[in-house]
Amino acid sequence: MKSSRRKFIKNSGLALGALPLINTKLFGMNKNEKKIQSIGFQSWTLKDKLMEDFSGTLKMMSGLGYDEVEMCSPLGYSKSGFGHLGKYSGTELRKLIEDSGLMCKSSHYQISELRDSLDDRIDWAHQMGMTQMMLAIFGLPKDASMDDFRRSANELNKIAEKTKKAGLQMGFHNHHVEFAKIDDVLIYDVLLEELDPELVKLQFQVAVVDIGYNAADYFRNNPGRFISAHLADWSKEKNGQVPVGQGVVDWEDFFEAAKIGGVKNVFVEMSPEKFDESAQFLLSL
Repeated sequence: MKSSRRKFIKNSGLALGALPLINTKLFGMNKNEKKIQSIGFQSWTLKDKLMEDFSGTLKMMSGLGYDEVEMCSPLGYSKSGFGHLGKYSGTELRKLIEDSGLMCKSSHYQISELRDSLDDRIDWAHQMGMTQMMLAIFGLPKDASMDDFRRSANELNKIAEKTKKAGLQMGFHNHHVEFAKIDDVLIYDVLLEELDPELVKLQFQVAVVDIGYNAADYFRNNPGRFISAHLADWSKEKNGQVPVGQGVVDWEDFFEAAKIGGVKNVFVEMSPEKFDESAQFLLSL
């Protein structure tokens, strides 16, 4: 048992061992279909806490009911709060994570490290026991043209050819910028056209609901194109993000559509104070 929080969950009839059953029912799937088996969180918003106490912070998150952490590559994020983890090999870091009661199947990477150190990053992913590598952002200037986005998508396709041969699924994570328009054309729609669906899967950032885009719509309209999602919620009344389950996102519809989209992993990505209530909601489903 992971903590008093986990004990509470167990005593309430929501033991960790029941999670696969809960998720199977939630997605309406039988044992022969793909299903999401765990609740994860993205490490970015916890970077300060992780820098102070890496193992302790992971154990805290495990105690809240999370099963999985999505990392940020210590090489690509060396100046953004993750550089101190570079002293560990992937194997050593994996042990720290697993000793904290979590698993790590995915990490965010910067485009520069994928360009310059791809073999090293593939080796690190293998040492970590990962199956997914996510490009966090193209890193284009604010005045980038649609052709710039097309070129970036094609560059990622080429990178993904190598990761696929290494047994790793490449993915692309959107931000709000990809839901802007250039000459009245949505950037994200162009990326869907340019990214090879056999090489690059998509990680949908649910937070774009605050500008009117719903993850469920994209899952249904693009079957099998997605591999994971970052969970967030938003409330017009509160004029900002709220814990998962307290905002405008229809989560029953989200999870129903996620099986069409191909989603395998979900990671809550919100400010630290929202992780607890978000986990409670997801576990209660």
